[in-house]
Amino acid sequence: MAAYMIILARVRDRVRFLQEYAAPAAALVARFGGEYLVRSPRTRTLEGTLGEGWSSVVSKWPDRDSIERFWTSPDYAPLKAVRQGLADCHVLLVEEP
Repeated sequence: MAAYMIILARVRDRVRFLQEYAAPAAALVARFGGEYLVRSPRTRTLEGTLGEGWSSVVSKWPDRDSIERFWTSPDYAPLKAVRQGLADCHVLLVEEP
């Protein structure tokens, strides 16, 4: 059953984020079976406390296990550290019912 990773990110340095994180992460996402559905710096909060200035990323995966393998992989660990240094993120895993 398909699963989705939804990321809301407030990026502090967009140029570095795109070069040091987004490009290498995209290759890794594909390698682990994910595909991007949305990558946008234009997210508008309609309800809640996030406010403005957040980017959104939605990726589709074959299943929950694929996301978890990616998220906990030794290949992603250094990229996660880069991301954490350049952006504040909320990361959600959503499974189809």
